[in-house]
Amino acid sequence: MKDKRLGQWGEATAERYLRCDKHYVIVYRNYRNALGEIDLIAVDKDTIVFVEVKTRRSRCCGRPAEAVESRKQHKIIQVAKSYLSRFGLWERPCRFDVVEVAAVRETVEINHICNAFAETRRF
Repeated sequence: MKDKRLGQWGEATAERYLRCDKHYVIVYRNYRNALGEIDLIAVDKDTIVFVEVKTRRSRCCGRPAEAVESRKQHKIIQVAKSYLSRFGLWERPCRFDVVEVAAVRETVEINHICNAFAETRRF
């Protein structure tokens, strides 16, 4: 699978997991603005959840979430701020999750990390 297709597959897998297993409402997939992109924006009860999805074919290079380093976190936070401003949602609680999707051999492994970075409302 090519990298772009792998990423799209991982995002679709994460979306299905969040929607079906966690009962999140998916609001946006690949939300983009001039500042960057957020893979998924969802609602978990009353909380807006900004989700970064990291997909890998193996674990040989470490955990997928390790790729969400401080620079990437900062960029996601800036896009999230813009989103909250654009839609007047500053009063809503929010958080940042990472969903790791690993396609290892014939199995799919999903690891959902809630509150992966930037404590709620400290950004």
